[in-house]
Amino acid sequence: MDNSSILSGAAPDTSRDSSGSAPGNRSLRVAENEKRRSERDPVRSALSFLSQVQDGTIVKGNDQLEKSLVVVETVALGRGLPPEAVSLLLDLALSLRAGSVNCGRILKFLIPASVVPQEAVVRGVSWLCVGRLPMNSQVLFLRWVLTVFDLIDFKDHLRAIYGFIFSFVTEENLAGFKNYNSTWKATLTAVQRKNRGDVTADLSLTTELKEKPASRKRKLHHLEVPALSSAFDTSAERKVFRLQEMRTFEELLQNIHNIELPAQMGSLLGSSLALHFLDCVQDESAFLRLNFWLGHSLQEEFLLCSADGGSDSPDEVARFLNTVLSSQQFLQEGFFSTESFLYKFLSVWDGSLLRTHILDLLSHIPLMPSHYIKILVFEPLMQLYFTSTVFFKCSVIECLNNMLVKWLTWHSVNALEEGLDISLNSNGTVTMTLSGFMDTVIELVRFVGRLASEGLRLENCHVLLLSQTLAFYETVCDMFVRYGLPLVIMPPAGVFYPALLATDSLSVDRLGYIMYRYRKNLTLAKKQEQQSEQTFHISRNTYQEFNQHLVAMVSCLWNSKSFLPGTGIEIDKQMLLQSKVSEHWSHFDLVHHPAFFKYAFEFHQKCWPARSSVDLASIKVGKYWNWYVEFLFSQGFDGLSDFIQVNTGHSSSSGSSSQGDGHQTNQER
Repeated sequence: MDNSSILSGAAPDTSRDSSGSAPGNRSLRVAENEKRRSERDPVRSALSFLSQVQDGTIVKGNDQLEKSLVVVETVALGRGLPPEAVSLLLDLALSLRAGSVNCGRILKFLIPASVVPQEAVVRGVSWLCVGRLPMNSQVLFLRWVLTVFDLIDFKDHLRAIYGFIFSFVTEENLAGFKNYNSTWKATLTAVQRKNRGDVTADLSLTTELKEKPASRKRKLHHLEVPALSSAFDTSAERKVFRLQEMRTFEELLQNIHNIELPAQMGSLLGSSLALHFLDCVQDESAFLRLNFWLGHSLQEEFLLCSADGGSDSPDEVARFLNTVLSSQQFLQEGFFSTESFLYKFLSVWDGSLLRTHILDLLSHIPLMPSHYIKILVFEPLMQLYFTSTVFFKCSVIECLNNMLVKWLTWHSVNALEEGLDISLNSNGTVTMTLSGFMDTVIELVRFVGRLASEGLRLENCHVLLLSQTLAFYETVCDMFVRYGLPLVIMPPAGVFYPALLATDSLSVDRLGYIMYRYRKNLTLAKKQEQQSEQTFHISRNTYQEFNQHLVAMVSCLWNSKSFLPGTGIEIDKQMLLQSKVSEHWSHFDLVHHPAFFKYAFEFHQKCWPARSSVDLASIKVGKYWNWYVEFLFSQGFDGLSDFIQVNTGHSSSSGSSSQGDGHQTNQER
């Protein structure tokens, strides 16, 4: 009975155990199968676990999380990640569900095997806007986006946030990162080589690396304008046209609203039609992308290469800078990335490397507040100027003159009628008041005055340096009449007197033209001030400086009263006696002046051919003086003619300059 009871009882028990444990056995079998599958495919298991990580998950000491990240990291660095894995991990990192430390870790090994889903990047940008990400994670994410930009599968939705992305990377705290794609570049290149058959994206700028040379120095191999190639989405609903397919300006106008921006914005620099397109559409995001590309190229492939001594191809750099210059001239404005590059480069420049190109670029920089231009431009230029040759000094003065002309031209074209608010850039919102504009111009003119005065002293009034200096003041003397800027600044004594006492007649003639135009500008300013047509006021010191220069010039050239008291040029009487020069007061008039001595001698020979001795003083007697002055005017000294007629009352019988602005007209022709 007992046995039967046990047996009879055993049967039901056995049946109950079997029926009750069936689900458990199946669970065990499923778990075993999952374990075996996970052992066979640990990546899938790791990704499955990571997809289930929620906010508030304990990160520290979480072995399963660590194990999953290690598995995915190993695969990512070895053969790259599929698109769905990239999306999953990017969302995990930027949402901070795995913690801020793991956010940076995941971004660093986020290497795509083929393409990057557009929606993953868009979601990433949305996480960026939340404001929870630490600054280093923001920087890392944007660096990653820029590195894999050409691997993004579609860009139709991404295009809407171009402006945000590229304006974000130009912020002060993000724009300074060096070699932005170095974190992923080598690994991504290796992965692309393994998966070359599956990749069609163009990585010519951001990821492609040439074989490393034997030398460890950096080599210039990217500093060139890429070919036009559109980031063309074949799945886009609207019809779009590639820029490289455009052949005529008419085609460009017909399709202006359906043109796809190129994958590499730098390719715009190599095409006049592309520059027309850029100028017509005025797309801020396009300018931001172009400036980022250009800034990276100049920073990484030129500035840092030059610092490392690895520049073997100056011709290549020169061609690239010529392309940038021609593009800026075409658009009639500079790129702010070029400006940033110049400000950094000036601090390390030796003054000889690509001098022409650097100074040409420098002459295109836009107006900025006076205290900034003093620090960023004037101080480094001054150090180079005083330790360089006379030819470099001439180049610097010429560069600053071109800069001033561009500023004044820009002002005359773009200033508002009221003159209260002036936009600095057609693609920006930075503004400057008229008084701020004038402050910067004053700083520039006075800076050149200091450079020129000291340079002429150091170089013994070298004729080339004096010529460039006078060219600068030919611009300065006409700022009010020609450019509409209510400002008059006289040249310093260190410029005026070397020109007045110069040994070449062209310098004296140009000084005469400059003084003539100063008089025109001051007269008009005074007239408008009296009629209340203009609100600005010319200071008394400016009039005093002009009158002092005027008296000195008339006394010297016309009245034969050089170096006498009250003439503006006074030299100690004892020094004049020690020179043992008789009648020193007359040695710089129009007859005896070293610049006109040969003309006086020629005139003397024509008037008195039979005389065996030369007596130049006879030229100043009676009608011969007027004849001689007319003879000088006939030699093409229009500036001197205008100056003498306006300031001495002498009228030309030929009437060559009787119209007042005759010299200006000749100059413009």
